[in-house]
Amino acid sequence: MPTRIDCRFEELARHRRAALLTFVMAGDPDPATSLAILKSLPAAGADVIELGMPFTDPMADGPAIQAAGSRALRAGTTLEKTLQMAAEFRQSDTATPVVLMGYYNPIYVYGGGRFLRDARDAGVDGLIVVDLPPEEDSELCLPAIAAGMNFIRLATPTTHDARLPAVLANTSGFVYYVSITGITGAAAPIAAKVASSVKRIKAHTKLPVAVGFGVKDAVSAAAIAASADGVVIGSALIEALRKSLDATGKATEKTVDSVTSLVADMAKGVRAAASHPAEATPTKPLQ
Repeated sequence: MPTRIDCRFEELARHRRAALLTFVMAGDPDPATSLAILKSLPAAGADVIELGMPFTDPMADGPAIQAAGSRALRAGTTLEKTLQMAAEFRQSDTATPVVLMGYYNPIYVYGGGRFLRDARDAGVDGLIVVDLPPEEDSELCLPAIAAGMNFIRLATPTTHDARLPAVLANTSGFVYYVSITGITGAAAPIAAKVASSVKRIKAHTKLPVAVGFGVKDAVSAAAIAASADGVVIGSALIEALRKSLDATGKATEKTVDSVTSLVADMAKGVRAAASHPAEATPTKPLQ
């Protein structure tokens, strides 16, 4: 049975445009503000929401997302509260796909079977667990698929053709292509190289390919959207949130709007690429 993720990408493919995927950290900077941001994302232009599960040792994340996780943990966010937040979002939005993204340790401590039941009941559609390789699919990937959720795998510039079949074997929903080598927010992708990599991945799978890491503004979003099925925005949103906080790190009246206004701007870039693909593919690095 198709998931919300499957249906959303199929819908956007019919409209010949890429999806805008937005990453926010659950509980950042506090539970109430985080939920308000989450609920506001679809109206701002988000097609798929990635909800971060805060963790103390986020090895693949750069300073911005690490800081977001730390703020969320200080605010008392747990995996159980993250699932509760997803459930509250689902009460008012039954259409927008929600993907939980993070690391395996909190899931392991919570209990894999319990986590999958609670995530499914909360209306979660997919999982991205960055530190579980294909060799460990029996641990969480296959049970997640059996529970009706997509399990999304990461491919990187260093994932060679011999490795791709293993990476893609049980991947569903979409493939998340990490456009740069390194941590989140560390550099800007080069659109021509991204287009070449997306084409290479698509030679191995019929799944949509969403591109993330380093997309910072509407121009870079449009450039990536010209060749990818989805554009993931994460560190830029987290940084916009951080800049809206007061001197003590608390939310202000500007916090929600700082995130949603940037999402709206990114959405314009992604939608512009559907109308003018040739104009949205610069070959120089995107600043």
